[in-house]
Amino acid sequence: MHPAFSVIFLTTLIGVGQGFFLALYTGQVYALFNVLSAQGDHPFYAAGSMIALAFLAAGLAASFFHLGHPERAWRAAAQWRTSWLSREVIVLPSFMASVLIYGAAHHFGWNIPLFTLGETLQVDFIMLAGAAGTLLCFALFISTGMIYACLRFLQEWHTPLTVSNFILLGGASGFALATAYAALAAPELTGFYGKWALIITLLAFASRLASLVRNHKLKPKSTLQSAIGVRHTNIAQKSQGFMGGSFNTREFFHGKSQSMLRSVKWLFIALTFALPLVFLAWGLSVNSAGLLLMAFAIQYAGLIAERWFFFAQANHPQNLYYQAIS
Repeated sequence: MHPAFSVIFLTTLIGVGQGFFLALYTGQVYALFNVLSAQGDHPFYAAGSMIALAFLAAGLAASFFHLGHPERAWRAAAQWRTSWLSREVIVLPSFMASVLIYGAAHHFGWNIPLFTLGETLQVDFIMLAGAAGTLLCFALFISTGMIYACLRFLQEWHTPLTVSNFILLGGASGFALATAYAALAAPELTGFYGKWALIITLLAFASRLASLVRNHKLKPKSTLQSAIGVRHTNIAQKSQGFMGGSFNTREFFHGKSQSMLRSVKWLFIALTFALPLVFLAWGLSVNSAGLLLMAFAIQYAGLIAERWFFFAQANHPQNLYYQAIS
């Protein structure tokens, strides 16, 4: 497939925003059970929510560059019963609204207990808003991943690993950003977020490696014979039927060499997993916010390369028919 940078930025930016919000709420839940120090009136959660919202808004803005008629974007939500894309279009602004409410609740101190669980666990509006945001966050991860995983004819995408990769890569980048943010705004939380960033990055590496191994072993279900309906054993395509390019040749094939694909694969493995793990561990050991910010920046650059490879690796069956230009 042809990687569209608008979609690459959409999926990676909202992934960071989702993961960052999950990191914030996870820290608050731990504080609720007295595992971490509560931030109280400290603007850590309120400002953090605005950072998450900024990434989500940037991803949403990037998606409009992929539309031929942005003014008709609202129609994308019409097929929510059958389309994962429509579900994503509905869930994304809903999640953004929940993040805004969560941040506003922290800013204005809407922490009056609403009810008590057990004998001592008091639940307030902020915790409920965060729980609702968490559900919407995972619904968005699933909707985005299933846009690609549901396509049976693209074997490289049609696997549960596609969804798990979206969740884990978004979580890894979000927790990496939360580690750097905590180093600047709440140093006592840096170790907590850093350890989770390391764990989730390792889990993301295992999941992405599994998908790479799986895709390497795939055998195409379609052949040149089935593409044109001729069963002869010796077929050589000399022309695609016309001399110029078309929508099919532009949108369903990246036009890059196999050597470049291999280079991008090793590049994203280094940038998304290896180097961030090194910089996270290094930054945590010396308590350096600069190194932790560097870990996030490197990992996000790797995510762009990873998402490009994700699209480019998918081999559309129609490329069997349009494989030769002249």
